[in-house]
Amino acid sequence: MRIRDLPSPNHDARPEGQAVDMLVLHYTGMATGAAAIARLRDPAARVSAHYVVEEDGAVFRLVEEARRAWHAGVSHWRGASGLNGRSIGIEVVNPGHAHGYRPFPALQMAAVCDLCLHILARHPIPAANVVAHSDIAPDRKDDPGELFDWQGLAAAGVGLWPASDGPAEGEPAALLAAIGYRSDLPLPVLVRAFQRHWRPARVDGVADAGTLARMSAVARLAAG
Repeated sequence: MRIRDLPSPNHDARPEGQAVDMLVLHYTGMATGAAAIARLRDPAARVSAHYVVEEDGAVFRLVEEARRAWHAGVSHWRGASGLNGRSIGIEVVNPGHAHGYRPFPALQMAAVCDLCLHILARHPIPAANVVAHSDIAPDRKDDPGELFDWQGLAAAGVGLWPASDGPAEGEPAALLAAIGYRSDLPLPVLVRAFQRHWRPARVDGVADAGTLARMSAVARLAAG
């Protein structure tokens, strides 16, 4: 795939000996891709990502994978925190919930999928560690949101999606912890984050029977 380089100054060294074992998907949440890229390259902003994928499928590399990009912020997953040091971040151009959230075009999702597959071929990232920004920062972030095609990515070999639900076994808090979510936030916040990723038809923070059945299925997959 063709990747164009637009280097950002916003990066530093990964912790010594730290392997990349996470892939984090974001949306840009700005009016245009150009505005998002400008911000991600602005040294005053102190934010960046490794890649940006435009709505027409164009892919830009801002930070080399060997370096730590500043995309995740305060973040937690499967017992680890401060996830920038162990992750690769991809920003997917979309105005986001605050600026007219809309479906992700097919060309864009195809490019995201190809990019993810290339990254997964280079790094030992478990499927359970292909996550949304909203998974790792559920009290702060909603991206890439309920319109993002996680199911399609999983069908291509990127991330987790259960073939079927249920039976619903266990309590929501325990299931969410088994999947990877932090446990020190209100349950509705965690349920809503789970729904954005794995049950996008219902994003209300309520662990109804359907959500619980989906949680059980994802927890079983995450356990290997």
